[in-house]
Amino acid sequence: MNPYNKGQLLWSFCAHEVWCRIVPNPYALTRAKPVKYDFLAEAQALAAHAVNLRRDFHRHPELAFQERRTAQVIAEELSNLGLEVQTGLAKTGVVAILEGAHDGPTIGYRADMDALPIREETGLDFTSVHDGVMHACGHDGHMAIALTVARWLADHRHALHGRVKFIFQPGEEGAGGALAMLREGALDNPAPDVLLGLHLWQPLPLGRVGLAEGAIMSGSSTFRIVVKGRGGHAAMPHTTVDPVACSGQLITALHTIVGRRMDAMAGAVVLSVTGLRTSSYAHNIIPEQVEIIGTFRTFNAYTSEMLEQHVRDVSRSVCESVGCTAEVTVRHLTIPVVNDRQVVRTLRQTFAQFLGEDALDADGRTMASEDVAYMLEDVRGAYFLLGCSNANLVYGHHHPRFDIDERALPLGVALMLAAIGHYVLEER
Repeated sequence: MNPYNKGQLLWSFCAHEVWCRIVPNPYALTRAKPVKYDFLAEAQALAAHAVNLRRDFHRHPELAFQERRTAQVIAEELSNLGLEVQTGLAKTGVVAILEGAHDGPTIGYRADMDALPIREETGLDFTSVHDGVMHACGHDGHMAIALTVARWLADHRHALHGRVKFIFQPGEEGAGGALAMLREGALDNPAPDVLLGLHLWQPLPLGRVGLAEGAIMSGSSTFRIVVKGRGGHAAMPHTTVDPVACSGQLITALHTIVGRRMDAMAGAVVLSVTGLRTSSYAHNIIPEQVEIIGTFRTFNAYTSEMLEQHVRDVSRSVCESVGCTAEVTVRHLTIPVVNDRQVVRTLRQTFAQFLGEDALDADGRTMASEDVAYMLEDVRGAYFLLGCSNANLVYGHHHPRFDIDERALPLGVALMLAAIGHYVLEER
C-alpha cells in the first residue's frame, strides 16, 4: 500500500463524460496534502474544447517541420489567452510563457506537433483532409490537452506562483525536432526547473497511467544495409551472385542477434527489419543490389553500441559467405527517455490523491522512443503514458486505423493540471 494513497477512485464512463468521487482509504499511513481544486471536474468542464481542438488538428495533419497551419492555430490560441508567444523555432515550433501573479519556479510543458506519412483508414467524420498524412500517434491529442491546460491556467494566473513554459515541438517522428528546438534556445530564458509531458498510449486502457522512474522509453537507432551482388537473368541464377537470396539469409541472421549473440536477460532490446527495396523490380531479373532497412531499440548506450557492432559483423559475414558485399549505415536517432526519480514520486503522490494508486503503473515502460529524451537530459522531469484505448479501439500507434478514446483528453488535462499545480498552485 502506498503511504500517500488517500483514496480509491470510482470511475463511471458514459458516452461523453468522466466523473469520479473519492472514497476514504482506511489504510492510508500518511495524510497527503489536500488538493485545492477538483481537477477532474475542472477538466471535464473543458472537455468539449479539448475534443474540438483534437479533431481540428486531426483533420489537418502536417509532417515534420511543415506544421505551419498547426503552429498558427497554436500561436493564435495562446496569444488570445494573453501568453507571451514566440514562433518559428526550428521552423515551426512554438514556445509560450504564462506568467503567474506571484514569484516561483518555471515549469516546462512539452507537446509534439507532427503527423505521419500514413494514409488514414479510420472513416472518422474528421478524417485527414491530406491524403497520405495522418495523426496516427496521438500528437493531435497532445496538443489539444496542452492548449486546454493553458486555457485553465490562464484563467487562474492570479493564483500561480511562478510561470509555465509551453513548448510545442515539431518533427518528433524521427526528424530530430527536439535537438533542433534545443539548438534554438527552447529551454532558455527562462530555463525550466522541471519539465513535464505525456503521451496518449494505446497499449494502456482508458483510466490507466504509466508512470515509472528511470528509463521508460528506449533509445532509437536505424540501420540501412545495401547488399550488393551481380545481377542477371532469373532463368540463369548460376551466372549471378544473388543479393535477394543473400538478403533472405541476412534478415534471418539479424533477427537472431537478440537472444543468440546478446543475453536476453541483460536488458531490454528489440531489433526489427522493416523494409526491403531492390535496384530492379521484374519477375525475370535478379537485381544488382537489395536495400534492407530497420531499427533497434535499447535502454542504454553500451547495449546500443554493442548491437550496432553485431549488425555490422553479421551483415559482413553473411554477405561474404555467398560472394556479396554489405554497406552498413547506422544512425542513432534518440537516447532513452529517463524520468527523474523525485519528480516521478511527486507526481505519483499527486495523482494518487484523486486517481488512486491502483490506476498507476509503476512499470509503465516501452521499447518505443521519443526525442523528448534530449530535453529531459538537460532538465529534470517526468514523461508519463496515458491510457487511451477501449475494447473497440484495437489498432496501435502508427496504424492507418489508429484512434483514441477521447475521454482520455479531459483526464490528461486533469493530470497535467495536477502535476503543474503541485509546483505553481501551492501557497508559498
